[in-house]
Amino acid sequence: QLEETGGGLAQVGESLRLSCIASGRPFGAYFMSWFRQAPGKEREFVASIGWYSGYTYYADSVKGRFTISINNAKNSADLQMDSLKPEDTAIYSCARIQYYSEDPAAYNTWGQGTQVTVAS
Repeated sequence: QLEETGGGLAQVGESLRLSCIASGRPFGAYFMSWFRQAPGKEREFVASIGWYSGYTYYADSVKGRFTISINNAKNSADLQMDSLKPEDTAIYSCARIQYYSEDPAAYNTWGQGTQVTVAS
């Protein structure tokens, strides 16, 4: 139901754009979120957006560098990542939830993930 695209290799300071394409939409309001998991680390919250409200939330580590948005034409939640750093290297996954949460355990609808590697 969720498919991520756009991962890859970038140099420090460069940009990448990820898309989370949703097949179909559930009834009612919900949030689309991005998480990431680096090797040997726990999955962490990156950003979230209300599909209809447009409210956005960001982790402190990406605030001012990453932008989450809704693309209604593609039925996707996109994550624009600018000024990339080596510590942004991780597998990025998108997920959907009815109510906003930064806890990955609260989500039960996930994409398969896409690798982002930032080389120094």
